Amino acid sequence: MEKKYVIAVDQGTTSSRAIVYNNQAKALGSAQTATTSLFPHPGWVEQDPMEIWNTQKDVLLKAAKDTEINPSEIAGLGITNQRETTIVWDRQTGKPIYNAIVWQDRRTADFCQSISNPENEALIRSKTGLLIDAYFSATKIAWILDHVEGARAKAATGQLAFGTIDTWIIWNLSGGALHITDVTNASRTMLFNIHTLSWDEELLALFNIPSSVLPKVKSSSEIYGTTRADLFGEAVAIAGIAGDQQSALFGQQCTQSGMAKTTYGTGCFLVMNTGETAVESSNKLLTTIAWKIGDQLHYALEGSVFVGGAAIQFLRDGLELISEAKESEALALSVEDTAGVCFVPALTGLGAPHWDSSARGAIFGLTRGTTKAHIVRAALEAIGLQVHDLIQAMCQDIDNESIKMRVDGGATANNFLMQFQSDILKASIERPVDIETTALGAAFLAGLATGLWKDQEELKSLWTADREFSPQLTDEKRAELLQNWNTAVKRSKNWV
Repeated sequence: MEKKYVIAVDQGTTSSRAIVYNNQAKALGSAQTATTSLFPHPGWVEQDPMEIWNTQKDVLLKAAKDTEINPSEIAGLGITNQRETTIVWDRQTGKPIYNAIVWQDRRTADFCQSISNPENEALIRSKTGLLIDAYFSATKIAWILDHVEGARAKAATGQLAFGTIDTWIIWNLSGGALHITDVTNASRTMLFNIHTLSWDEELLALFNIPSSVLPKVKSSSEIYGTTRADLFGEAVAIAGIAGDQQSALFGQQCTQSGMAKTTYGTGCFLVMNTGETAVESSNKLLTTIAWKIGDQLHYALEGSVFVGGAAIQFLRDGLELISEAKESEALALSVEDTAGVCFVPALTGLGAPHWDSSARGAIFGLTRGTTKAHIVRAALEAIGLQVHDLIQAMCQDIDNESIKMRVDGGATANNFLMQFQSDILKASIERPVDIETTALGAAFLAGLATGLWKDQEELKSLWTADREFSPQLTDEKRAELLQNWNTAVKRSKNWV
């Protein structure tokens, strides 16, 4: 049968999802299931690896079944995933030896502090493009090996395997035949040299991690192998891998140097393609790999907001101010402004460009006249204000006053947030018709590898804009908002 479809396997922090695309990059159907996060101690965030795999397998099969496609017509699967989240499992049994430690987890912050000296910082920065932080995978691997009984002995004899979520999903899809990752996910471990494209022995020694646990590193678009035959009734090619933010950058077709996108998900992630040049940041942004396709290697600058859409989830689930996330837009528009309320959503510390793991969330400016509408509006504005801080840092790094940005992710459906983002940036932003570009990027990568699409030029023609937001705020009001925000951020730092 003719190969007509690709399926994006999109395993995120809050859900497992699969989307079926045709050769026009049109989503024909999808399935999605929420996943559970566990918080065993303050600052700790875990997930059950078996729940991650089982929910991802179920939605993959459901999406294929609901769209009534024949497995023989599937060109391949593209994998995209929450990055940095760390799983260690037994190669023999395929069972995890500990829960997945999620990228948001801060348990290794003290260890990071203990090794943060100028020599180590320069070493890690020069080789990986990263800062020493609990965010990345290396210290999570070390923690599991040190705290699970017998783990170090098993690792020493090659019995254990480490993987980020892409590696774990592919291991299970292939029935244990493939223990691989791609350059984008490897570049987020703090163990991978982004210039030599190899695991780094000096960094492995620093974190006391044996190389035997590591997956093989591949490009972002190639046929790596196949699924086990019993999943679909026949083997299907696994043909694309990219961490979620790099996948979104590719899905947005930001394929030229200088193009940028921000994804609004659990966190907010600003990524700018810097082409074949690995730009070193002077503003605590990260240098990372955008993708590798054939011989083409692209780098990127990235800034991460830890709590983006999660701030709205916190209002819904923690404070119970709203019952659904979509209520936030109407509530925000029901008041003229925040009446002086400023919300700093440092619920798991502050990411770029602050990198303060001791910061904590705070709501300032409360009065007797404050309503939940003011707090909700302040939370939405806080998302835009955090992205503003990233843009400012990135503009300084590339010596450019402004960046024209494309946006994607679930929260971009909120027109209030998008208009505020344009206002506070004093710049136009483009929202595509398909805002789920994380999944689309994975589909593009798989489709390229399997020949569903001829080349990257063909992919560019498949990206279409839905709406452009232009700034409407006065300079005076913008300056006032930024001054209040900067004051609030300073007061939330160094809290613990």
